[in-house]
Amino acid sequence: MTQVKVYGIRDYLNPIKQQLSDAIHGCVMEALQYPADKRFHRFFPLDKSDFYYPSGRSDKYTIIEFTMFEGRSMEAKKQLIRLLFERLQPLGISSQDLEITIFETPKHNWGFRGLPGDEHELNYKVDV
Repeated sequence: MTQVKVYGIRDYLNPIKQQLSDAIHGCVMEALQYPADKRFHRFFPLDKSDFYYPSGRSDKYTIIEFTMFEGRSMEAKKQLIRLLFERLQPLGISSQDLEITIFETPKHNWGFRGLPGDEHELNYKVDV
């Protein structure tokens, strides 16, 4: 399972949410061999006064956080990061304005559809 949180300034983030979600999901499917029907994205559009960021960034500064089961190889995670930097540029998000963090947890630390995560039969691989 992979859940995605996207933070950005409301005036920029809201108009591109669908395109951004599509681009992120395409990267996740390619890099992590994730099924097309498993999309868990949440957007957190912030007022400019609520989003402080370092100098050298623009109002298009975007943070993407992935929370996922442990098991993906380092190369798969690096490929995800590379794909995001490449494929979000056409949406106006430069490499300078994008930060990505991946958080991994054991399956037994997840609960969904009434069971702990390690007791589910998944229809996709985690060890990629």
